[in-house]
Amino acid sequence: MSKSILGLDKKESANLVDNLNGLLSNFQIYYQNLRGLHWNIKGKNFFELHVKFEEFYTDSQVKIDDIAERILTLQGKPLHTFTDYIDNSSVPVGKDISEDVEAVNLVVNSLSELLKIEREILDLSDEANDEGTNSMMSDFIAEQEKTIWMLNSWLGK
Repeated sequence: MSKSILGLDKKESANLVDNLNGLLSNFQIYYQNLRGLHWNIKGKNFFELHVKFEEFYTDSQVKIDDIAERILTLQGKPLHTFTDYIDNSSVPVGKDISEDVEAVNLVVNSLSELLKIEREILDLSDEANDEGTNSMMSDFIAEQEKTIWMLNSWLGK
């Protein structure tokens, strides 16, 4: 078993890098969806949602950078083209959404998809004894679960 400079198994780290690049791709699609929702939202909830979507995309921007830097820390290379992001994502793409309920549902569905990916990475990072990635995923998961609860409350679910 070959170890990296971080003391982690190189094969397990390479697998984590691949999965983190998938998460990075999905976050980039999620981020762009949020920008579109922020720009295009209309109706009686405009002011509330316009601000909320900006809060979400600002937070996503930080997470995107954190994921890319974790990939680099694990001695990998973060994906950085839109082609790569589209090819490696499962988060739904939201186009021309301006209605409040549809917009919030897109965010909830996107976060649900991100949670699936993050939980897979959490399991892999646990098996690899990669506390840095594990901690990051735990933080993301806890925050996103709360956001889903709050958005579902807004939706009346």
